Amino acid sequence: MQKLINLVKWANNLLSQFPLFILAFGARIFVGLQFFRSGSLKFDGWFSVSDTTFYLFKNDFSGVPLPPVMGAYMAAYGEVILATLLIVGLGARFSALGLLVMTIVIQTFVFPEAYILHGLWAVSLIYVIKYGGGMLSVDYFIKKK
Repeated sequence: MQKLINLVKWANNLLSQFPLFILAFGARIFVGLQFFRSGSLKFDGWFSVSDTTFYLFKNDFSGVPLPPVMGAYMAAYGEVILATLLIVGLGARFSALGLLVMTIVIQTFVFPEAYILHGLWAVSLIYVIKYGGGMLSVDYFIKKK
C-alpha cells in the first residue's frame, strides 16, 4: 500500500510542475483562433462587413440588445481585433475580458444551447484575465523591459 501512496505522491508532484506559461499560451491561441476565424468570416474583403453578417444580425441574432448594424460591426471588428491581440498576447487581459463579454452575449442571446463550448471559452479567458498572457506573450516582454 505504501508503494501505491508513494507512486501517487510522485505523480502528483510531477504533474504540479506543468509550466503555467504553456497553459496561458494554449488558452490564448485556441480561443483567439476561434474568435479570429469567426470574425474573418464576417467580412467581404479587408474592411467591408459582409451583407450576410448584416442579415444574420437583423434576423437570426435579433435577440442581441443592439441595433443590428451596430451589432454586426462590433462583432466583426471586435472578434478580429481582440482575437489578434489575444493571440500575440498584447493587452492580453483586456482582450480576454472583451472576448469574455462577447462570449456571455453569444451564450445569452444567440446560442444558449452551446453552454458547454462557451463554458470552455469562458474558463480559458478567465484564466488569461487572472494570470495574464504568460511568458510567451508580448505583454511579458514589455513588462520585462
